[in-house]
Order: sequence, then C-alpha cells, then structure tokens
Amino acid sequence: MSVEEVDRAGVDLASHDTFAEGVPHEFFARMRRESPVFWHSEPPPNSGFWAVTKWRDLVDVHRDPKTYSSEKGHVGLEELQPDELEVRRSMLETDPPNHSRLRRLVSPYFTPRAVAEYEGYVRELAREVVEAALVDDELDFVQRIAAPFPMNVLMRILGVPTEDGPYLVGLGDQMIAHADPDYSRLVADKEDTSEYRLLPFRSPAALELFEYADDLAAKRRAEPQDDLVSKLVHADVEGDRLTDRELDNFFTLLVIAGNETTRHSLSHAILAFIDHPDERRRLTADLSLMPIAVEEVLRWASPVFHFRRTATVETELNGAGIRAGDKVVTWYVSANRDEDEFPDPFTFDVTREPNEHAAFGKYGPHFCLGAFLARLELRVMLEELLPRIGDVELAGPVTRVRSNFVNGFKRVPVRVEVVS
Repeated sequence: MSVEEVDRAGVDLASHDTFAEGVPHEFFARMRRESPVFWHSEPPPNSGFWAVTKWRDLVDVHRDPKTYSSEKGHVGLEELQPDELEVRRSMLETDPPNHSRLRRLVSPYFTPRAVAEYEGYVRELAREVVEAALVDDELDFVQRIAAPFPMNVLMRILGVPTEDGPYLVGLGDQMIAHADPDYSRLVADKEDTSEYRLLPFRSPAALELFEYADDLAAKRRAEPQDDLVSKLVHADVEGDRLTDRELDNFFTLLVIAGNETTRHSLSHAILAFIDHPDERRRLTADLSLMPIAVEEVLRWASPVFHFRRTATVETELNGAGIRAGDKVVTWYVSANRDEDEFPDPFTFDVTREPNEHAAFGKYGPHFCLGAFLARLELRVMLEELLPRIGDVELAGPVTRVRSNFVNGFKRVPVRVEVVS
C-alpha cells in the first residue's frame, strides 16, 4: 500500500531548525482540519513517520500499547539498530509487562503522598531562588529562576551536593539538546556521532553521567541515606531489583526529565503572563486558582513536542492506513491546541476547566512518574514569585533551544517590577 504525503508547505517537523524559530501552530491547525494523521517523510537513514495531531487520536494511541509499542523503537524519531535499542533502553522504551515491572520498583517514591513530603524544602528552595533573582529588576528568567530552581530541588531529592547540580544538569542538557551547539559537544545532525551510537542520544555526556551514577550508587549501597538514590539501589519487590544498567538509565532519565519539564514550563509561564497580563493579575489576586492555573501552564507549554510509538500490526487511525513497523508520532504540542477538545485553545486562561491536556502522557501506561513533582514545583514557584512582582516585560530577544523534541528556551530576558 502506498503512503501519500500531504503538502507541508515547507514545514519540516523532523528538522530541529523548524522549532528553533518557533512552533508552527498554523501548520498544525491546518493538519488537524485537513489531515489529522498524515505521512511525514524523512531523509535517510530514517524512513518517515505518521504525525498524529489531534487529542483524541493521541489518547487512542497511548492507551493501546499492544498496537502502538514503546518497546519496538526509541521515543524520538531516531531509528535504532537492535543492539542500540537494547543497551539504551529506559523505562520509556518498554511495554507491559517489562514496563510494569520497572514501574513497580520505582513508583512508590513518586506517588502524590511521597511527593507531598517534599513541599517544605521545595518552598524553601523557591524562596531562595526568587530572593536571589529579584535583587535585580532586569534578569534572564531562564538562568536566574527557571533553571536553578528545579535543579536545586532535584539535587536535594537525589541526595547529591547542590554544587554538583550545574555539572549534572549540564550533562543532561548536552544529551537532550544534542542538536543545539550551545549545549552539545557533538551536534547530532551536523557531525558524525556513530562512535557513541550505543549511548543515549548518541552523546558522550552519557558516559560521564553513568560514571557519576555508578559511583553514587556504590556509596549508597554501602551507606544508605534518606534520599532517592538510596531508595532506588535498595528497591526490592519480591527479590526483583534494578540492574546496574537499569539504574544508570533511570538516573539519566531523572536528571533530564526531573529538570527539563519544570524549567521550560516556567519559562513558558512567564512569557504567557507577559502576553496576558490580565491573567497574571487575576491569578496573583487569588492564589487559590493556582492548581487550575498550573494545568493551563502545562497545556500551554507542552514542554515535550512529541513522543513516538511503533505500530506492531497493520491498523487504521482516523482514516490513515498504518503498516506494521511504521513510526507513529504523537504531537502533544498540537493535541494541546485541538479546537475539538479545548474551546479557544489559543487563549491562555488560568481558570480553564475542564483541562484534559496531554502533558505527561497521562493516558495509558506511560503516565509520567514525575508528574506530581513537576506540578508541585510549578505551583510552589508561582505562588512564591507572582506576589513579588508587578508588571513584567521582555527586555530583549527570546532564544529557543534548537530541538524538535524539547519545547524550551535558552534565554528569556525580562524586566520586572519588584513589589515587595
């Protein structure tokens, strides 16, 4: 069966440069109307993918791991050889029952009750970051607030020195932003990375992160402390424990995901408040709206552009004939603006209810383990920040991360009115 590609009018979703300039929202809106599941070609060695743009179709894919597998391929667009996939496999690249096993081992430390115990020091760290940042009325929001806050929280949870934070998060940035020359030593789509094909994101930074994880794990096995790494190395469910490789990959996932989502969501939040000052004033006047507002921030931000699945059988999705082995890519950034699910989706509304956004892959077995922590961090930081600032405006050009996977910012210069 032939695969027909729609006219994309020059929009290449596989290109990192496309998103370095901004999100092509008009294109996604047209695709939702005209071809909600469409074929997108790619240059070799990749073979193309089905782009899923509507909320309902995304939910259907995520809820059906038997048809749309996470285990048959990487979460991103990269197509891996079997040996690459096996050695680089994290929890994200597993299906039940393998996924269920890993989740059973680690999920007790990420439940709402477990995360609620962090609120005291999360708020303490938020206040410290805000106090340090607001000594100036002009600052880079990313560097002074959005980046250091989740990094400091993560270091406290992992039980590692705060001074190691920039090093560890820097390694994570090199990996997840592997196509951005400001972060990566080897730019993924411009340089030969085959030497590192057995490492996550083909990044040499993974070797350093693994080495750090192994050293820390050895220390915690010998002398457990009250931190997450100690809990993970001693996690045991009926004799089942994490292997060394699983621990390395999970530590890597924690360093990346435990920082990126909150960092970029906070940056999107301040930009939304700049563009929608009435919503900022409404929320500041009534902080009881914060849990609802956090959900709107997550919908608005869509900090991860997409996740990929692989079809295990021939199937059909919203009129598209999908073949076994095809890549099926669900675009959160489009689904979260779906007009059929969200009235006035391009309006930022801190009172939006209901708000069944697709952030965190909340539908299906891959619901993000860190979702409750990310929500806690966003809520606490905004509760601490908004009462301290009045008017806020851009003080220079905003710079985006060059990535077709992470919807993030490198620089967001702002000028703020400090009110207390």
